[in-house]
Amino acid sequence: MPRCCSQWRSTAEISAQARVVTTVASTPTVRVRRIYDEPTRDDGTRVLVDRIWPRGMTKDRARLAEWCKQVAPSTELRTWYAHDPRRFAEFSRRYRAELAEPERATALEHLRTLASTGALTLLTATKQADISEAAVLADLLRS
Repeated sequence: MPRCCSQWRSTAEISAQARVVTTVASTPTVRVRRIYDEPTRDDGTRVLVDRIWPRGMTKDRARLAEWCKQVAPSTELRTWYAHDPRRFAEFSRRYRAELAEPERATALEHLRTLASTGALTLLTATKQADISEAAVLADLLRS
């Protein structure tokens, strides 16, 4: 595991959970959900991909396997984007460019590894998860 991700469960626990989930298709099962939503049995490995810890969320309630904040977009990009739906296409392009930076690339590769072992749920605190960094990551991990 890269040092970018904070792991809260043992690798054995994550592997055991991943074995429970079987994937029929060759593309990884990657979901995007809000961290405030209740966890489901289909979540598989739950990873928070926001740089900032979600307001009002406790570690116990989050039920995370990891917090991979190093894969999050830069503060400058987040501030510019401000979750404006009209800027999502440009945000996605800029964020994909940032993901080529060494530290983020390592974290992205780690997420690919997790996705290859079973269902992966990328968690974000944003209200519109479908236009978040988690959605961009999920698209990359599925391709």
